[in-house]
Amino acid sequence: MNKAAIILAAGAGTRMKSALPKVLHKVAGLPLLGHVIKALRQAGVDRLVVVTSAAGQAVRDYAQKMGCETAIQQEQLGTGHAAASARASLAGFEGTLLVVNGDMPLVTAGTIAECLKAQERTGLALLAFEPADPGAYGRVLMTPEGFLDRIVEFKDATAEERATTFCNAGCYAADAQDFFRWAARLKNDNAQKEYYLTDVPVLARADGVQCAVAITDEISVTGVNSRAELAEAEAKFQARKRAQLLAAGVTMTAPETVFFAHDTEIENDVEIEPFVVFGPDVVVKSGARLRSHSHLEGAHVASGAIVGPFARLRPGAEIGEKAHVGNFVEVKNAQLGAGAKANHLTYLGDATVGAGANIGAGTITCNYDGFTKARTEIGAGAFIGSDTALVAPVKVGAGAITAAGSVITQDVAPDALAIARGVLTEKPGWAKAFRERKKSEKK
Repeated sequence: MNKAAIILAAGAGTRMKSALPKVLHKVAGLPLLGHVIKALRQAGVDRLVVVTSAAGQAVRDYAQKMGCETAIQQEQLGTGHAAASARASLAGFEGTLLVVNGDMPLVTAGTIAECLKAQERTGLALLAFEPADPGAYGRVLMTPEGFLDRIVEFKDATAEERATTFCNAGCYAADAQDFFRWAARLKNDNAQKEYYLTDVPVLARADGVQCAVAITDEISVTGVNSRAELAEAEAKFQARKRAQLLAAGVTMTAPETVFFAHDTEIENDVEIEPFVVFGPDVVVKSGARLRSHSHLEGAHVASGAIVGPFARLRPGAEIGEKAHVGNFVEVKNAQLGAGAKANHLTYLGDATVGAGANIGAGTITCNYDGFTKARTEIGAGAFIGSDTALVAPVKVGAGAITAAGSVITQDVAPDALAIARGVLTEKPGWAKAFRERKKSEKK
């Protein structure tokens, strides 16, 4: 069956105290809204409409970049009004419709799937959770048959009702045509003069449709409304990711010090030392070792490779099997072949390093002239002497050697030795005379 979703992202997010819209703040390197979009797509929802405020152009731009449609809630008149604002975008759509909040970075495809499964039972479903501290959440009251009886806000609940631990997560699933019919009948006869999604199950029951309830865990429906809650969501994401990777056979000696991105992929038997940080788009293959205080982003690390300590892999870094990238080495848009080594104090940018090549300490690829970037090609088995500057575009052939301290501005033939440094001139006794003269001048 066709599935669509309305993502509510029109909130002002004033508690964030930020010029950046709330749903564009990031957890694990991905905007809150991006996490929701990702989970929905993984759950098989193929059509997404993001509802924004009239001022939310940045949110609309991001949503469209992610392949979503957008709709505008012209006035902030409640969650029911926001969802109804997507009606024109989904005109004629037939299938199941989800309504979800755009500020839930920990929602999973499994959570979405449970809500969809519950909807199949009756035609309408609500997502609920059981928090450790129900606090001021709206309570979900059930019928003896296990359907939704009603949702009661904390401030309106009796002591007995407040003792209920099931709480409203604010997500719904329904037949699209039915949902919009119910949304059109919502009333705003409340103190806030707003239209609430919580009234939809009441209207559905009047039509003879019971609301099923899907229960999920508290973490999956964590919302973000402040910087403190953003930090809490980040901590929960990291704890969950660490647990998943440990269970999958990844070694971490101090997992609480390692931070992952939303899309980090690490195979079993990888060893991660303390204080390693992953940016987006990193893949690490089985048997690799990531040593402490390294930072990886947009990088691919092959089996058996060693990275760090204190290494930085930037986008486009590809580290081959059993290659070594050591302390204070930075690699950007460069490929190191199998067994290649750059063990310390080196910058490799826009470069190709052949298998088994050795890059001496202090080597840099001079890849940028202020206007364009050029590539350096180092052949298999080449030996780059310490403190070599490779001025791109330049090629060093397979098996070639560059002498320490050289500035290489021309291609070097395979198996050749390239020496490009000033000739040593020695002046006997000059240093002693210099010191004596300076002492005399000082007196």
